[in-house]
Amino acid sequence: MEKKVVIKNESGMHARPASMFVKTANAFKSDIEIEFNGRKINAKSIMGIMSLGIAKDSEITIIVNGEDEEKAIHALMELIESGFEKS
Repeated sequence: MEKKVVIKNESGMHARPASMFVKTANAFKSDIEIEFNGRKINAKSIMGIMSLGIAKDSEITIIVNGEDEEKAIHALMELIESGFEKS
């Protein structure tokens, strides 16, 4: 299952948003990846996400495969759409 989404928060996916994304991704059993600019990384890796340099208004693809993929993609989309304002 995959979804494209545009990052809207001012800082893109740098330190705090990246750690929130990784924490959310790690709550699920499914394999989760982010594809950006032709590179695909493990979305459960803070270093992987930081290495992509995802800025505001960048479009990423979230790819989720596994037994809880629907719940995982829903939670990650909700986090991104909230501008990483969830606690």
